[in-house]
Amino acid sequence: MGDFDYAMLTLDRGAAARRAFAERVSAAELTASGRRAGLFAPQLGWEASEAALLAEQGGGGQALRGLLHAPEVNDCLLHALRPTIRPTDESALAPGGIYVHRWFEVEPSSTAEFIELSARAWPDFERRFDARIFGLFELASEWDGIPPLTRHLLLITRYGDHAVWEASRDPTTEAMQIFARRAPLTLSTRAASSLLIAP
Repeated sequence: MGDFDYAMLTLDRGAAARRAFAERVSAAELTASGRRAGLFAPQLGWEASEAALLAEQGGGGQALRGLLHAPEVNDCLLHALRPTIRPTDESALAPGGIYVHRWFEVEPSSTAEFIELSARAWPDFERRFDARIFGLFELASEWDGIPPLTRHLLLITRYGDHAVWEASRDPTTEAMQIFARRAPLTLSTRAASSLLIAP
């Protein structure tokens, strides 16, 4: 599994602009290697004109870069993401439900433990709830060749709906007890929900 591009977009306001851009994404060759690319529209925690676009680097990444110059795009912040233990070659973005994009900031020395705890919690989490982890990515960036002082991780999770997300916060589950052990390793975190609307 190669690296991914993740673009945070500001689009023209209004449903017509979002629909036109979604049509461009659907027509682009983003998914030659499987359903591991998509356009996410805002739900909770986003500005109304924002969107996120994910694609594997390579053929899909080249198509994504072309989309960033579409007339509906007003601004773009492009990140390179390196998969950790997910997604795998079998991973796919499933339609329906909501996708929560959650960023974590951790110390470099804590990154491996954070990822290991996540992997241990996921089996119980996915068994109990209508939820599936698509990917846990590490932001792959440096500034003038100097490694960053902290690491940023992006977790993308599909839930059946917001009610499932709320139910999954149950602190008595094995999964949440393991997730709680990540809290001391987390310097900051923020999450926003979205809908997968294309391709």
